[in-house]
Amino acid sequence: MSDTIWVPFSILEPFVVDVFKSMGLPTVDAETCRNVLLDADLKGLDTHGVNRLKPVYYDRVLSGKQKPVTDLEVIREGPTTAVIDAHNGMGMVAARKSMETAITKAKKYGMGMVAVRNSTHYGIAGYYAEMASKQGLLGMTGTNARPSIAPTFGVEPMLGTNPLTFSFPTDEAFPFTLDCATSIIQRGKVEVAARAHKPLSSGLVIDNHGEYMTDPEKTLDALLTGDASLLPLGGAGEETGGYKGYGYATVVEILSSALQQGFFLRALNGVNLG
Repeated sequence: MSDTIWVPFSILEPFVVDVFKSMGLPTVDAETCRNVLLDADLKGLDTHGVNRLKPVYYDRVLSGKQKPVTDLEVIREGPTTAVIDAHNGMGMVAARKSMETAITKAKKYGMGMVAVRNSTHYGIAGYYAEMASKQGLLGMTGTNARPSIAPTFGVEPMLGTNPLTFSFPTDEAFPFTLDCATSIIQRGKVEVAARAHKPLSSGLVIDNHGEYMTDPEKTLDALLTGDASLLPLGGAGEETGGYKGYGYATVVEILSSALQQGFFLRALNGVNLG
């Protein structure tokens, strides 16, 4: 008999909204957060779906690490650009509103770019890139995160999983969208493996001695304490091109900090949710 419990989306949709509202989110923001989480599940991205409702969002808001009401402050703005401070509000709300601003600017001037600082976990990055492609625009989004990736030849976490997402409209029913982290594996996939009691493949995560880790439960604990690191795309060393993933992660790190004077590398805090 399977231990899997199937819940219809018709039940999940109002339930997730009610949970977010119970945390203090306005209804429209609760619906935004629901849309992002359910979009992940609909696409089969179970690492970033409703399974993260409690451990990521609910627990963080109740502990005071994250604010339920997202008060965005425009720090600087020009015809095609803006810098916004999210003041540690809901990352999904900040990302949606920022992409809406970028879309408005792009439709008027041909390009729109918004950089956000002091935000929080925003779910799947592709959701926001597709906001643009659904309106006939090219959409891109990315973010840095608390360190979890070891640099090439390194053994300590220095960079986040730092996704870089691209979405382009097509003449089909769906756009072309690339949404992936710059690490081989994300912490969410380690969580999935731990729930299924399934060992990780070798070559995905290393401990602080450079040895591969395959036990998902021990790996999760080590990632939280900084005693393990995810490997960048390409893996360890340079033979399989690990420096390329490290380089891409660094590009996202720069774009996510230099443009808005945000925190970077080990100056970032919060729970490791890469």
